[in-house]
Amino acid sequence: MVTARMKLAARIHRIGESATLRVSRKAGELRRQGIEVADLSAGEPDFDTPRAGVEAAIDALRSGFTRYTAAAGIPELREALAARYQAKGAPWEPASVVVTVGAKTALLELALSLFERGHEVILPSPFWVTFPEQVRFTGAEPIEVATSIDDGFKLHADPILEAITPRTRAVILNSPCNPTGGIMRADDLERIVEACAERDIVVISDETYERFIYDGEEHASAAPLAARFPETVVVVGSFSKTYAMTGWRIGYLLGPASIVGPVSRLQSHATSNPTSFAMMGALAALDGAEEDVVAMLKEYAERRELVARRLAEMPGVTCLPPAGAFYAFPQVADCYHDGRQGSVEMAEYLLDEARVAVVPGIAFGNDDHIRLSFACSREQLDLGLGRMAEALAR
Repeated sequence: MVTARMKLAARIHRIGESATLRVSRKAGELRRQGIEVADLSAGEPDFDTPRAGVEAAIDALRSGFTRYTAAAGIPELREALAARYQAKGAPWEPASVVVTVGAKTALLELALSLFERGHEVILPSPFWVTFPEQVRFTGAEPIEVATSIDDGFKLHADPILEAITPRTRAVILNSPCNPTGGIMRADDLERIVEACAERDIVVISDETYERFIYDGEEHASAAPLAARFPETVVVVGSFSKTYAMTGWRIGYLLGPASIVGPVSRLQSHATSNPTSFAMMGALAALDGAEEDVVAMLKEYAERRELVARRLAEMPGVTCLPPAGAFYAFPQVADCYHDGRQGSVEMAEYLLDEARVAVVPGIAFGNDDHIRLSFACSREQLDLGLGRMAEALAR
């Protein structure tokens, strides 16, 4: 019997599968076959969620807090997030906060609310794999602005400002950056926001990795600039990384009413509210898990030193210690040859021959690199880096 081929909407063909999830899936398939894989691919903290968050979620479940809440999130969490950013100098009230099903949903809802065909959205590159996919999904065009390994992939104002055209709708910043760990200094950030305010361009600042800063650097948040440029700045954040709550799926955004209102309406039809008891856990983590966070950050800093040292010892590999986040983004082009030309073939080679899972750099916009996460245990790091060194020596 002949059946008609399903015709899908054109927009779905604009996006591809997440490279990080694809690598994790293949690594999982190998594990199910009984093969030991050192998985350095996913940004999945290996720490337990702080007990304060876990106990609060359990208490919420036991007390029957399992029903719908307001679409934008429970008032208590919105109040706590607003207060946190007010302490940084932001003007936002609780009504300026939308709690979302992870930061990824916050970014998608912003994209769907702001972008359409004919718009351009500026992205520093390398970039998190989801940014350009979400932009393309709306029909807009991502405009890549390269950063350089020579200065640790710092995000500078001049090349971003030079990329602005009459079609520019937004600039998406991610500092510290996934995958490079590159950061933006406060003066560069201020110049970008001021220039965008003059042109009615939105600055979306993804500050998911704000606590992951090394070598005495300070995180430059866009939040205080919202006091001067209230219609320009939107900040996105997440509980996933800082509080080891990836599976809880709690993120948030803060911004002007002109954006928060439409996003909240969209969310009411997309996900309804984030999970009720997960928000109670997030609230408790925000208020009572600082000691756990400090301990985790100390361990990440030590892992960073380990990874940077081991990578520097590998012939053909170039990698500066990342200034932030928990990824290394080594340049491995000097290790390319027949059978492993480009970052995809390199990642496949390391997985197939060395049983080490990494993410190809092309997924982040740079084919000369691969990404390694040090959000896994030291045992996994030691195993993976050792296997990688042996494989690259062949």
